Amino acid sequence: MRRKASLILLALAVFFTALSPLLRWYAFPRLAKIPPSQYQDMVLEAKPATLLDYGTMQAKQVDKITIVQTLKGNVEEAQKIGKSAGRDVVVWDSLSYVQGPDGEMVSKIPERYIFDAHSQEPVHATGEMVDGDPVKRQGIEFKWPFLTEKRDYEYFDAQTRTTAPIHYKGTQNFRGLDVYYFEQTIPWTKVSMPKVMPVEGITPESVAKTGTTRWYTTVRKFWVEPVTGAPVYGEEIHREELRGGTLLGDRDKVTAFSGHVKMREDYIKYTVDLVKSQRVLVVLLTSYLPWGFLGLGAALLTLSLVLEARSRRPGDPAPTGDPEPAPQPVNV
Repeated sequence: MRRKASLILLALAVFFTALSPLLRWYAFPRLAKIPPSQYQDMVLEAKPATLLDYGTMQAKQVDKITIVQTLKGNVEEAQKIGKSAGRDVVVWDSLSYVQGPDGEMVSKIPERYIFDAHSQEPVHATGEMVDGDPVKRQGIEFKWPFLTEKRDYEYFDAQTRTTAPIHYKGTQNFRGLDVYYFEQTIPWTKVSMPKVMPVEGITPESVAKTGTTRWYTTVRKFWVEPVTGAPVYGEEIHREELRGGTLLGDRDKVTAFSGHVKMREDYIKYTVDLVKSQRVLVVLLTSYLPWGFLGLGAALLTLSLVLEARSRRPGDPAPTGDPEPAPQPVNV
């Protein structure tokens, strides 16, 4: 009976020990994925800010600039592109909508971002664009990979349509989460005018005829939860200028937008709570279950060996016959 039990325990030990690496290296890449239908929005604010009045072409300080960023999963396009690419992909149709203190539109920049559902690596396909311009992204955007590492990453900048390093600057604690802090600086770079301008009658083409150009620089900051790869907070020290041309009269340049953009408090709380709940699922697949099953397999193997050893231990030897009589003394 002991031997039968030891064999059952041995089989279970082999099963759980084999299941441990399968969960981490086989199941995790196939289960930890961004859903193709994901929708999320975020509100950021710059208080105060400097904004160009296109009516007077003068920069003025305003109380607040609001930036609403939305990411909407395009399931139909994801399925189509994923079938041709031979892997699961996500297609995000995003919009960055900037409005002034009066609620009027300052700019709106649409994007289509196509990436691998697990690794977050860009997937190049027809339709990948920023503000209607075709692009071929390199590096990440919006989200870091699962199990983010303490190293620099390549990060795509939508304004310049280029990729530059975003540097790992250390580990911090943010609202009860251990996060990695990343920072990227984009130097002053000439960029395209937005396709949609805030004043009727002014177009990128009409501005280009005046010889005026648009320049941009930013310091981009992210606090990233490393298990999920999700940013829980972000900031940008953002500046834009119009330079040269007859549009500015006798001025060399004028500030188009300047402000320290920060995530709004209610969205910080919502994001942190969401990431905390998702983090548990990823940790289960990458740590708790694999190590737990490995420990369980070792314990079952030990118990199996103990039972096997006991089943093989010899018992006391049985008597073979009557004992010989003790010798009696002889009287002389």
